[in-house]
This record gives sequence, structure tokens and C-alpha cells, in this order.
Amino acid sequence: QVQLVESGGGLVQAGGSLRLSCAASGSIFSINGMGWYRQAPGKQRDVVAVITSGGTTNYADSVKGRFTISRDNAKNTVYLQMNSLKPEDTAVYYCNAAGVLSTSRVTIQSIWGQGTQVTVSS
Repeated sequence: QVQLVESGGGLVQAGGSLRLSCAASGSIFSINGMGWYRQAPGKQRDVVAVITSGGTTNYADSVKGRFTISRDNAKNTVYLQMNSLKPEDTAVYYCNAAGVLSTSRVTIQSIWGQGTQVTVSS
């Protein structure tokens, strides 16, 4: 059983910063990609940033230069440092792990966290 637990969301004023964390736990041998997605009310879930096990990153245009994704492979944890936050960043942020290989060599294609609310006030 593998699960993702997010933390770090909250309420912040525009221009402020937040750091999200997502820890994967369970019988994990390795994780290929990890990433952050967000979903605002009435909108679809969109990718924010993703990172491979080798450290290659990719960002949505709307967050480039403001958000930084990183990961600690030894801890199976991914982070999202969010700076210069804007009201339009308000959403539920979800962590995703893709290509999870368990210790029993079973591959799980995709796992989602429960989501953490980020609210940016103007």
C-alpha cells in the first residue's frame, strides 16, 4: 500500500510565499515522476510542476519564475516552493507520483494525494 500525504497549504496574502511538501509512504522501491497539480473551483485539474527522478523539471507557464519544484529521492518526498503568490494561484493543490515501483516489483501507474488548499488573498 502506497500513499501520498501533502502538507503546507494555507492562507497567504498576495506576494507571499508557501512551501508544500508531499511524502510518499509504503513499500516503495522507486518513484519515476513526481509532481504538483491544482484545481480551482469550477475548473479542471491542471499541472503546475513535475520533476523526474533525475531532477529534470517542467513548469506551467503561469508559475515559471515564481514556483520551484524539488525532491528528495531518499525520503520519497517532493516539495513546491511558491513565491510571489497571486490570487489566481488559489486552488486545491494535489501531489502525484507516477511510475511507482513497489518492493514487490509491482508498478503503480499513478497515485494522488488528498489535496491541500492554498488560498491567496488580494
